[in-house]
Amino acid sequence: DVDECALGLDDCHPDAICQNTPKLYKCMCKVGYTGEGRKCEDIDECDNDFNGGCVHECFNIPGNYRCTCYDGFMLAHDGHNCLDTDECMFNNGGCQHVCVNTVGSYECRCKEGFFLSDNQHTCIHRSEEGMSCMNKDHGCAHICRETPKGGVACECRPGFELSKNQRSCILTCNHGNGGCQHTCDDADNGPICGCHPKYIMHADGKTCLEREEAAIEISEGNTTAGADVDKRVKRRLLMETCAVNNGGCDRTCKDTSTGVHCSCPVGFTLQFDGKTCKDIDECQSNNGGCDHFCKNSVGSFDCSCRKGFKLLTDEKSCQDVDECSFERTCDHTCINHPGTFECTCNKGYALYGFTHCGDINECSVNNGGCQQLCVNTLGDYECLCHSNYKLHWNKKDCVETKGPLPGSVSPKVLLHCIKSGGSDRCFLSCSSDVQVFSGTQDAYTLTCGKSSQLKKKQQNTNASSWQAIKISVTFKLNEGKCSLKKTEMFQEGLEEMIPVMESFHYVNLTCSSGKKVHGALSRLTTTREIFITADFELETSQKEVTDTCDVRCARKKTEKRFRKTIRTLRKTVSRDQFRIRVSGMDHEVARKSLKLSEPQQSCGVGQIHVGNRCGNSEGKKVSPGTYKSSVIQIVNEVQVSVNCFQMHFLKQNTWNQCSPGEYSPDGFKPCLPCPLGTYQPEAGRVSCFPCGGGLTTRHSSAFLFQDCETKVQCSPGHFYNTTTHRCIRCTVGTYQPEFGQNHCISCPGNTTTDFDGSTNITQCKNRQCGGELGDYTGYIESPNYPGDYPANTECTWNINPPPKRRILIVVPEIFLPIEDECGDYLVMRKSSSSNSVTTYETCQTYERPIAFTSRSKKLWIQFKSNEGNSAKGFQVPYVTYDEDYQELIEDIVRDGRLYASENHQEILKDKKLIKALFDVLAHPQNYFKYTAQESREMFPRSFIRLLRSKVSRFLRPYK
Repeated sequence: DVDECALGLDDCHPDAICQNTPKLYKCMCKVGYTGEGRKCEDIDECDNDFNGGCVHECFNIPGNYRCTCYDGFMLAHDGHNCLDTDECMFNNGGCQHVCVNTVGSYECRCKEGFFLSDNQHTCIHRSEEGMSCMNKDHGCAHICRETPKGGVACECRPGFELSKNQRSCILTCNHGNGGCQHTCDDADNGPICGCHPKYIMHADGKTCLEREEAAIEISEGNTTAGADVDKRVKRRLLMETCAVNNGGCDRTCKDTSTGVHCSCPVGFTLQFDGKTCKDIDECQSNNGGCDHFCKNSVGSFDCSCRKGFKLLTDEKSCQDVDECSFERTCDHTCINHPGTFECTCNKGYALYGFTHCGDINECSVNNGGCQQLCVNTLGDYECLCHSNYKLHWNKKDCVETKGPLPGSVSPKVLLHCIKSGGSDRCFLSCSSDVQVFSGTQDAYTLTCGKSSQLKKKQQNTNASSWQAIKISVTFKLNEGKCSLKKTEMFQEGLEEMIPVMESFHYVNLTCSSGKKVHGALSRLTTTREIFITADFELETSQKEVTDTCDVRCARKKTEKRFRKTIRTLRKTVSRDQFRIRVSGMDHEVARKSLKLSEPQQSCGVGQIHVGNRCGNSEGKKVSPGTYKSSVIQIVNEVQVSVNCFQMHFLKQNTWNQCSPGEYSPDGFKPCLPCPLGTYQPEAGRVSCFPCGGGLTTRHSSAFLFQDCETKVQCSPGHFYNTTTHRCIRCTVGTYQPEFGQNHCISCPGNTTTDFDGSTNITQCKNRQCGGELGDYTGYIESPNYPGDYPANTECTWNINPPPKRRILIVVPEIFLPIEDECGDYLVMRKSSSSNSVTTYETCQTYERPIAFTSRSKKLWIQFKSNEGNSAKGFQVPYVTYDEDYQELIEDIVRDGRLYASENHQEILKDKKLIKALFDVLAHPQNYFKYTAQESREMFPRSFIRLLRSKVSRFLRPYK
């Protein structure tokens, strides 16, 4: 006989057992499945009148089922029954004063002279002046409120309803399952408890006993209640089967042909005696399948995640929370990391309060390093100079300029043209006062001379005729590249130079690569066009003025001659025959070829590029520059050397600057060390800062104030005063984290410090808070959140919802230091009056979320802190909803199952999920726009069932 089962030749269903027989084999479905063996289907044990034997909730799983209990209960050893949990055993139930355990729930009570706040945990102390609720005879069973017109009004805690006498409170099934161990049904006078079919009601009317236990209690009590016991149960007691003492089984007993068979529910394992069930600690095996934390419970286990992760709907996997996907996480840039995130700020801004960015006032620290004036701007700052000074290329120092030119200034710029080989060649000669500015890689600006306004001549002529003639011309090359490279092309034939054609006082020449549109340069195109724009300023020659030709006549002659010169110049530019001469050395303006030439080596200081080699500059000093805003001042015989061959070489020339601790007249090498008693923290400076107060430094070349030998070393939070030679505490709004500094740093943006002597930027806090609110959704948050809130602050918000809407508040978590004895508190009332209706008040830290509706249509909210300890504070979202849904919203937020598990609590802390939840709470019909798949992916099944039952019952009460 072939064993088809062992060889895998059977066609049994995967959920069936193959049993070999003498002739063939047979298939039998496993326990928990039904079918003929070749096809097996899962049995839904929960789909029967007995709810699978579960007294609360039954969940079907492949081949089995699982019982769970409502919030406030725990699963009994039999895996079916639910027993009360004593919440007061852990952390006093979170109650500030007294915790009283009840079946399925608990309640907090306050000492004499205190009231229980609406968060049901903290107690509020009130003065007896004018407070009628302080009278012990107010008659309210739970909560006493003072009405605006005087007198008191009674209210009940969540899960209770006010009775007809308006003072007593009737328990409902929404609170701790109504105190019932098994089933609960609401009635006019309170809950009516019931038991599972296998149980009967105890004399207390709340707890349930197994029928066997009830029979024993009845016989021992010698009562007549035995008639209430099912007669069928009595008959089973006489049989040697599962009916007798459950067959000795700890949990499930099944009669078989071979006798009783004991089994255990999911979460338990059968012991060696074949009858006892022991709880399985699922966390001991592979951490229960949990990604992070596993917590064992009787018959089950729960997974949870580290902070910064959320539990997925499979209730085992943990997924990183991408905080950067939330709105308003960071002011500038958000970088997500596993389990956390990081905020960074743009240049010129500093981070405060973990997520916020404030402008840095660079001018507050040693005047921003500026030699004269410093102006702070958002994200930046700017150094300025007094009149008769101009800003150095390093943007920090100021260089003295020459005074205004007299009226009879001799020309500084000459335009020469020569004839060579039948064509014209022109070059612009600059004798002094030359400046070169580099812009982008293929652009530069060169100026010669100084722009001036000629003085009025003391002749009987129109003064305007003696004003300088200003002309601007633009030359265009179809293709090319801006370049200011030395050349020797014009060295020959200079002796053939014809007399000077024109002289100027000032010329500004700009070479730009790109397409010119409406006077501006656009982005570079594939075929680069070169635009050379020259602004000329020249004077009418006095030699032109004669008895027959006055000043106007002479001016017209000059302009006519200049136009002829421009035509000649235009030809030379188009033929690449135009050069600029500075102190006897020629430079090309642009090169036509767009092809990249072979890389040319960069020349060192004091060298020039000739041909393909670097050589000495014949004793002439080369003034290096830097890319962007670089300025080269050429006087007399100092020649221009923007770079050796291309403008882009300027990018790499910063290495030639003076290092920190050094200086030179132009900021470039060769440099001198800062002498004793001075220091310089920056590169490329023309001077060093004195230590002040007659202090010296330990050595030359000092680059920090800490190198100055002060008479005392100042600790963080202080700065050294060089006048009094004492350490002064940093004033409010400034801080200093280092030892031995001579300044304090201003807090970024609009932040300030709580006190003087601050040592860290984290002590800079934004005090802005409060305001008028009224949109459909919004939030209130403590100032500087999520950083610690400032001391001695007071914030007031007013929420005025649109017409016919009410307010729902969710407090995900709140952090207030308990050690301050309620010096910091948050209160929500109808108005600022202390006698108005209070919705919420707390002065402690609560990481367990809570949701509640406002007890008034408008809400006045105040947060106050004292000068004691500080904490993270709070960010509390709110939503307004149609007042027609008041009953439904109250039903949801007051149901303890909303906070039953950590999974539910995390929903109220998840910004994305709370947004979806608000969508449903504000407009309950929107619940049906979410597909079943979307809902399962977003929320735990228990949460969906909770909402579905309440929303469906409210919207379709007659279905």
